[in-house]
Amino acid sequence: WAIDAAGNADYCESYIIVQDNLGSCSGGNPVALAGALKTAGQEGIEEASVYVEGSSPWTPNFSAVDMSNTDGEYNFLQNIPFGSNFTITPKRDDNPLNGVTTYDLVLISKHILGLEPLNSPYKMIAADANRSGSITTFDVVEIRKLILGIYQELPNNDSWRFVDKSFVFPNVNNPFQTSFPEQIVVDTFLSNLWGQDFIGVKVGDVNLSAVPNLLSPAEERNQGVAILDLSLTPGPSPEGEGSVDRSVAAGEELEVTFTAAQELQGFQFTLLQDGLKTIGVKETEGVTTANFGTIFEGATTVSVDGAQSFTLRMRAEKAGKLSEMLGVSGAITRAEAYGDEGRLNVALRFKSQEGATVSGVGFELYQNQPNPFKTKTTIGFYLPSAAEATLSIVDESGRVVYRQKSWFAAGENQVLLDASLLQQGAGVLYYTLETEHNSATRKMVKVNE
Repeated sequence: WAIDAAGNADYCESYIIVQDNLGSCSGGNPVALAGALKTAGQEGIEEASVYVEGSSPWTPNFSAVDMSNTDGEYNFLQNIPFGSNFTITPKRDDNPLNGVTTYDLVLISKHILGLEPLNSPYKMIAADANRSGSITTFDVVEIRKLILGIYQELPNNDSWRFVDKSFVFPNVNNPFQTSFPEQIVVDTFLSNLWGQDFIGVKVGDVNLSAVPNLLSPAEERNQGVAILDLSLTPGPSPEGEGSVDRSVAAGEELEVTFTAAQELQGFQFTLLQDGLKTIGVKETEGVTTANFGTIFEGATTVSVDGAQSFTLRMRAEKAGKLSEMLGVSGAITRAEAYGDEGRLNVALRFKSQEGATVSGVGFELYQNQPNPFKTKTTIGFYLPSAAEATLSIVDESGRVVYRQKSWFAAGENQVLLDASLLQQGAGVLYYTLETEHNSATRKMVKVNE
C-alpha cells in the first residue's frame, strides 16, 4: 500500500522469485538453456539474435535475448524462470546479398526445369525467396532484383531462416509438403537444456557460398577472365570497317551487343556509363528487361543466365569514344561470370583497326557489410594489381579511430573489422582506402549493441 499526505491510497501486487543464481545452496546449480546455430555444413552463424519468450505459474510473461557468437553458440544461464514454458526463436536479417549471385539463379532454374534438382531440403528452403512454400520462376525474379540492386532486401522474407535441427523432413525432396518448425517449444523448464540447436539457411544461397561468420574462410579468388565482345548497330564506323571502338556523337542512338567470347553458364556486373544512357533492352530468348537494373545514374546492372549475349539500346548524352564511355564494375552488382572452370572476372573487349582494348574492373572500394553494424563488419575492395594499401577510419570530427597498412593481392580483398578496435561509440564513420595511385572514401554507421 501507498498513502500520501492527503489520504489518497492505492496498492499493487508484486512477486519475489527465489533462485540460487550463484549455485551457493546445496542441491545443485541453477538450470541453464543453451544451443547453437549452424549451417548445413556445420559452420557457426554469428550475430543472430535468439529470442526466448514465455511464462511461468508465478511470473508475468517474460522475454530474453542473446546473440550467437562466432561458433553460433547462445546461452541463457540465469534469466529463464524455473518451471516456465517458452519458445526459442532465432532471427538474423542483415546483408541479404551474402552468398547470393547469378550462379544461384542458374542452379534454381535447373531445379525448376528438372534438369538438376537441388539435393537438400535446406537448399530448397533457400530457393524459396518469396516464402510461398514452393520454388517457381517468381523466386528467380525476386532474387535477381536483389542482385541487380533494385531491392535492398527481399520484401517477403528474412535474410536467414532457421529450422529446428532435430526435425526430420517427411519428404526430403519437398520440404514444403508439411510445415517445418522455425522455433523450439519448451513445455516445462525443470532442468538444464543443452543442445537446443538450429540449422540456418541463407535465403537465396543454394550453392552454400554465404559467409556465416567473420572467421569463415574467404571465398576462392576468381580464376581467369570472361571476355564480353562488343558490337554495334548501326554497323561500319568512320574509323574503319568492323571497328566498334569508335567515336559517338551527342544525341546518337545505337544498339550495343555484348557477347561472351566463351561458353558461360551466367554472368553479372555493373556497367558503368559515362555519357551513354540505357533507353531500352532488345529482348531475346532468355533475356528480358528483368535482367537489368536501369534505375541508377551512370550505370546499368546486369544479371544474365541461360544466354550468351544481350543488347542494350543507348543514347549518347555527349560526344566521346565508346571504350572511354563504357566500363565494367562491381560497385552495385558484383562483377563475376561462371564457366566450366569456376568463377571468373569480367572484362569488356573493344575492337578497332589498331587492335583490341580490354577493360576490366579498376580500383574500387565497396560498401561495408553489414551496414549499419554493431560488433563486426567487412570492408571489401578491388585492386587491379597487387599493391600496398592503407585503410583509415575517422569519426565525424576527423579523428582517426583505426588504420591498417598492408600488402594486398590483385582482385577482390576484404578487411574484417571488429568494432572493439575502433574505440568509438555509435555514430557515423568514414573509411578511406589509399594506394600509391588511387583513393576512395565511403560512409558507414555503427550502432549500439
